[in-house]
Amino acid sequence: MDKYLIVGKNLDSLEKFMTENNQSKYRAKQIYNWVYLKSVKDFDSMTDLPLQTREILKEKAILTSVILKEKQVSKDGTMKFLFELSDGNYVESVLMRFDNRANLTACISTQAGCPMGCKFCATAKLGFKRNLTCEEIIQQIFLIQAQTNLKVTNIVYMGQGEPLLNFDNLLESIKIFREHFQIGARRITVSTCGIIPQINELAQLNFQSTLAISLHAPNQKLRESIMPVANKYKFDDLMMSLKNYTEKTGRRITVEYVLMKGINDSVECAKELAYAISKLKSNVNLIVYNQNEKSPYKKPDKEAIQKFKYILEASGKKVTIRLERGSDIDAACGQLSSRMKSKS
Repeated sequence: MDKYLIVGKNLDSLEKFMTENNQSKYRAKQIYNWVYLKSVKDFDSMTDLPLQTREILKEKAILTSVILKEKQVSKDGTMKFLFELSDGNYVESVLMRFDNRANLTACISTQAGCPMGCKFCATAKLGFKRNLTCEEIIQQIFLIQAQTNLKVTNIVYMGQGEPLLNFDNLLESIKIFREHFQIGARRITVSTCGIIPQINELAQLNFQSTLAISLHAPNQKLRESIMPVANKYKFDDLMMSLKNYTEKTGRRITVEYVLMKGINDSVECAKELAYAISKLKSNVNLIVYNQNEKSPYKKPDKEAIQKFKYILEASGKKVTIRLERGSDIDAACGQLSSRMKSKS
């Protein structure tokens, strides 16, 4: 008989499990607090539970099904976590702190591998293994907090995989982060390559977390040459979907744009991008390409980066250049490649 998995369960489920094992419902609330508010590492640390209750938990339950295999720390303080799933596949998550602020941002994965095939991304080289369960998504944050004794304040779904292709588990995990981990909707960002049907569904749901669109090109021709998703979801259709999203939700989206030397960093590309998003309620986040050994793409020159930024700002957009974090441990954007080989 499989043991009861705790992390990812709501209070009702915990209460049911406890009563089925002849324990008071009140004990479920204690376990809930130890798990979601304190990220306790083991049952023995739940010191306000009777010894008998802790023994029952050790016999019939597990906290997590995900195992931390490796933790790396960058020279800038960024941490990368390699997790092994119960079937032997691997995913990576990243914990970042910016400018010595108290906020701690965790970048988490929604899939083992990725099916999108973006040519500049190391994760794409893994191929697609499977969707993560809601519990596996949740456990990444739980284990990061348990291993670091730090409280995650912001979550970005920007790790391995396309979040909108794991739609139901994505939404359920956001609900759990909000209700159980007490992380507000505005502190959660979901990044997508542009899966139009799910973007439209988020609009209908009045989604109040931040939606980030990995655009990376200012037109259909260039986008489809580096992002296969553009062959299915056309550039103009995506722009219309995003405009509808902002109008229905009232939320501003983030346009993510990876600058690659000689590919999409020209003045012409900047002008074309400025025009394409001119009527879109959006900010722009420029990402300087993070080189990796599996890719021929290169970082743009500093002058090209600044020109690109200036042109977008001159069009009226708020533009930021994403700080490079964790590149020395392959933890930066586009570098997550699960060094231990996943099972097919």
